[in-house]
Amino acid sequence: MIAAFAFLTVVGRRGARPDAGTMRWFPVVGVVVGAFVGALRWGAEAWWTPLVAAAVAVVADLAVTGMLHLDGLADSADGLLPHLDRARRLAVMRAPDTGAFGVGAVVAVLGLRAAGFAAVPAGPEAIVACATIWAVSRAVMAAAALGRPYAGGGLASAFLGGPWWPPALGGLAVAAAGVALAPAAGWAAAALPVALVAGVLAAVGVVALAGRRLGGVTGDVLGAAGLLTETVALVVIGARW
Repeated sequence: MIAAFAFLTVVGRRGARPDAGTMRWFPVVGVVVGAFVGALRWGAEAWWTPLVAAAVAVVADLAVTGMLHLDGLADSADGLLPHLDRARRLAVMRAPDTGAFGVGAVVAVLGLRAAGFAAVPAGPEAIVACATIWAVSRAVMAAAALGRPYAGGGLASAFLGGPWWPPALGGLAVAAAGVALAPAAGWAAAALPVALVAGVLAAVGVVALAGRRLGGVTGDVLGAAGLLTETVALVVIGARW
């Protein structure tokens, strides 16, 4: 668990060596990070307007995760979206600079995340929703890393090997608990499950695109899939239910 926190957050990064077993703890890390971000979104509205409180939550999430997933989104957009051959795609994703596709994807996703957070009510429902969504996003990342072919590149090479179902079951368990708690926290009964399904489908689309254009996933693709899971789920759950 310590290695999972060290890999996915800025907490305790020194001295932890991740391996394939680390991924079973990814949903737990998601619960903690999501609950923190949701609580901050709730508390920040006591001081600011919903839009500013949402921006604070977005920045806090980026700080806690060290922008790891955002970097993956930018690299994935630069490598997967243009018309390139496979070798060139991988080379672009390994390059340290960011191109127009990456910049566009980052701006769009950060804007949608801020808008989604702004639409989330400031209350217990923010904690329940974010904890559940963040856990599912990390379960998706872990399951894709263990269950799909690896195309090379990125930090995910440390996790190769092991069954994909433990993190998937962990994410499913958290999702079930979140869906059960959502009505008591103030959400419409269908809001959270529909948001989770939409987020997972977005991640599946990213992984499928990577499989078609790269032959598998990379660490950047996994980060992009997780970030899009959260973003799409936030936008959907922020609808007028």
